[in-house]
Amino acid sequence: MSTKKTTPAKKSSKTTSKKSGAKNNTATVSTNVTEIETKAVKVSKKRVSLDAKSLPISAFIAEFVGTFILAAVALVASGGAIPMGFALVAIVLAIGAISGAHVNPLITVGAWVTRRISGVRAIGYILSQALGAMLALVVLTSFTTAIPKINTNQMTLLSQQQPQLLEVSQINSATPGVWFILLAELIAAMIFSFIVASVSQRKNDFGAQALTVGFGLFVALTVAGGAAAFVSANVICNPAIALSLKAVTLQSKDVWPVLVYILVPVIGGGIGFFLQDVLQKTSKTESAE
Repeated sequence: MSTKKTTPAKKSSKTTSKKSGAKNNTATVSTNVTEIETKAVKVSKKRVSLDAKSLPISAFIAEFVGTFILAAVALVASGGAIPMGFALVAIVLAIGAISGAHVNPLITVGAWVTRRISGVRAIGYILSQALGAMLALVVLTSFTTAIPKINTNQMTLLSQQQPQLLEVSQINSATPGVWFILLAELIAAMIFSFIVASVSQRKNDFGAQALTVGFGLFVALTVAGGAAAFVSANVICNPAIALSLKAVTLQSKDVWPVLVYILVPVIGGGIGFFLQDVLQKTSKTESAE
């Protein structure tokens, strides 16, 4: 009798353990499902945030407007170092907090090469800069060609001479001193990008950053422009503005304008940023020792 009594007890305990095990398994599975759903939500949120950061529309618009202003100054001020420098100071103060105020493809490429910005942002910046520079050419050309000559019977109210916009003459392999022009563009790009890279990490001190960047462009244009003047050439130091100055046109089949005013400045920009990074890393290592 005692044996028969204990047997049902064992069966009931086994049944209870199976039920509890099944419940535990169900709870574990539901917990795992919940964790997976939570991770999926987090991943989706990260993807949304990354997409929003990689396509900063406000920064693209700021680069478009800033390059438009800089190209307009270059057109009407004949690309002078002083007007360009002061214009860049104002632009950095205006949009520096939004996009960093690159307004120059060589700066954007240099920042991308040294991993300061993403590739998507770099492409958006360059497209915005090119469009802004081209719009400056269209707008200012329309103004100069549409200025009326207002005459009266007694005097001319407005000057009969329409203002002329700066246009850089097309260069080719037969242009005298073309290698000097190429070298001048490279030097200007390296100087300017080296100076810009030195202040690109200062996020809050926009006043000092604006002055440094503006004077940096002044120095670059002055040094390289003085060298190029010996062969009667212009130094632009900005591939986007080279489009607005018609230094590079779609109709030209010669590779030299693209090489001198677009490719070489971009290479110089990368070199300037790289040199600044090496200098900063060396300085940190020496201070740590």
